[in-house]
Amino acid sequence: MLGDAGDVAEEDKHQGMSAPRDPVGVAESTYETEFDYHSPGYIEMIGRSLLNKGNNVRLKRAIEKAQQGEPVVMAYIGGSVTHGAGAKPIHLRSYAYRSYERFKAMFAPSDGSSIHFVKSGVGGTPSELGVVRYERDVLRDGTIQPDIVIIEFAVNDADDETRGNCYESLVLKAISADNKPAVILLFSVFENDWNLQDRLAPVGWHYDLPMVSMKDALVEQFRKTKDEGNIVSKEQYFHDIYHPTNLGHRIMADSLGHLFGAVNRSELDQEDHDLSRSPLIGDDFVNVTLLDRKNAELLARIDTGCFRQTDTDLQMAELDDHNYTTPLFPNNWMYARGEMEEAKSFRLHLRCRRLILIFKDSGSEEFGTAHIKVNGILTKQADPHEVNWTCCHAMLLINEKHVREHMVEIEMAEAHKDKRFTILGFGYVG
Repeated sequence: MLGDAGDVAEEDKHQGMSAPRDPVGVAESTYETEFDYHSPGYIEMIGRSLLNKGNNVRLKRAIEKAQQGEPVVMAYIGGSVTHGAGAKPIHLRSYAYRSYERFKAMFAPSDGSSIHFVKSGVGGTPSELGVVRYERDVLRDGTIQPDIVIIEFAVNDADDETRGNCYESLVLKAISADNKPAVILLFSVFENDWNLQDRLAPVGWHYDLPMVSMKDALVEQFRKTKDEGNIVSKEQYFHDIYHPTNLGHRIMADSLGHLFGAVNRSELDQEDHDLSRSPLIGDDFVNVTLLDRKNAELLARIDTGCFRQTDTDLQMAELDDHNYTTPLFPNNWMYARGEMEEAKSFRLHLRCRRLILIFKDSGSEEFGTAHIKVNGILTKQADPHEVNWTCCHAMLLINEKHVREHMVEIEMAEAHKDKRFTILGFGYVG
């Protein structure tokens, strides 16, 4: 079952709000409104999404709080799918907002105003950046304590240089909070049937976390004809090769709703998660801290050189249920040399053991390549045209076992000294 009948009915109130899918010539809203969400095949498909019900102590506690009318905070962090890409309107039709509405309809009394929604999806970014953003974008610098945290990076983490260490660190950062939130791992999928579930799901098994897999729900039936048991086609599910349509986001929300219902019907587990065990991949970035222009003077010694300006042309995202966008990493340093001015480098002096640089990728020809020296040795080259659109790029600069003093110098490549380059911030582990 997908949960109480009321939550399905609540979804049906909002049908038909999506815009046409121009490249195909078929309205995405038609897919959504004419779909049979009550068929045995659909219910079976949603059931396959439940990869692991996991230890239920924390999720049942959150459900009980909701049923008693107490405040419950549901937080979501991930990539563009969590941002809501492909959903129209993005702030109300994303899987995140719809699963939040589903949770309210299933468990909250009255108007559900006691359930609060925090969404922090950023397109094109892996958990390597997510773990740096978590304190600011999910916990809002300590002002929010989520009861439920849903983590979705299965189609973004090919760019995670730590190959799962940052992902497990993010999971541990969330689950180790003093208020003991329920952490749910969500695995979305690309149109070519690919995701990184094989790398990331073992982290969930290791800590016995609830896990929901769109790959498990969808891929096998994608390959079948209607007569053989196909329920939803790729054309219906995908808005483009990466992101779901409104129908796809609805299916993701139904899958999370199925988990909520399954946990609600289960007997309470006797013990909470065992967090004493050694990490499966690594926990080296659990205590990462964001360093930017806002707090830099308190944490490090910096000579900005020609990186004196602040870039305002930034990647934007609709956070929470906002229909407006918020600029990401506004407290940055941008290189822009004045006429006849020497091209001075940016120098960061910091005691740390690990350091991640966050810089701006751009499609503008005004931006150029920077060279990065660590302790006087050229170690990396940061190309802002690697993906060639305005987004946030994470790059691992230092990864050592012990804390020591480091000097990081960022200077423009010789042929690019008249270009621009933006340091959005750093994530460091002291």
